Amino acid sequence: MSTTRHVIVTGGSRGLGAAMIEGLLADGYRVSTCSRSKSENIERLLAHPDYGRRFFWGSCQVGEAEQVDAFVRSAVAWAGDDGLYGLVNNAGIAQAGILASFPNVESEKILKINLLGAIQMARAAADHLLKQRGGRIINISSIIGSRGYNGLAAYSASKAGMDGLTRALARELGRRQITVNSVAPGYVKTEMSSTLNTGQIAQILHRTPLGRLASEQDVLAVVRFLLSDGAAMVTGQTILVDGGVSC
Repeated sequence: MSTTRHVIVTGGSRGLGAAMIEGLLADGYRVSTCSRSKSENIERLLAHPDYGRRFFWGSCQVGEAEQVDAFVRSAVAWAGDDGLYGLVNNAGIAQAGILASFPNVESEKILKINLLGAIQMARAAADHLLKQRGGRIINISSIIGSRGYNGLAAYSASKAGMDGLTRALARELGRRQITVNSVAPGYVKTEMSSTLNTGQIAQILHRTPLGRLASEQDVLAVVRFLLSDGAAMVTGQTILVDGGVSC
């Protein structure tokens, strides 16, 4: 019987999600991801001579419960005997704006994708993980969920909610040897941080003891650890990857 571990990573079309998928495929995992449409990166991995047979993509709008359930069912069916070992809730969006003038529809969109989508995915994945009596759920949060940031009230609320989800689910699922943790990056060199101007980046670097932004590989390293057997006793935690800016 095959023993390849199957992990779902949401929001894998670009940025941090794409980096995690490629890293986990390189580690030998079977990986599934979803997005609204295929990106060039997803097309490349599907055609990859080594990774393609261990990589699955499905169209899904995170935050739409029926689509989420259908995607998880399809991914688990594709994995066959490998079932499902882990879920990385990475899908998310950010949009800046002072709350007093920020459109309600945009706040609702952020909460729907970032938080409700994570809850829906965790619910769908837990149904399979409980049958296997073991597994991993990792929520990609943010230090902004605990520290806040001017102009990111809705985004901050969504990430704080993910950390609350982590603690509650860790208690619910722990007896079945399913761990649930958050990874909370600081400011990462991705498209999402590319909207920051030079002055904002300089201010962040000045406040960061390590003097640099986090890289996608910095976050991937923590995800790798939490998926490993060495993290079997780690659950209910929010692990900061921020270069010490939260000190």
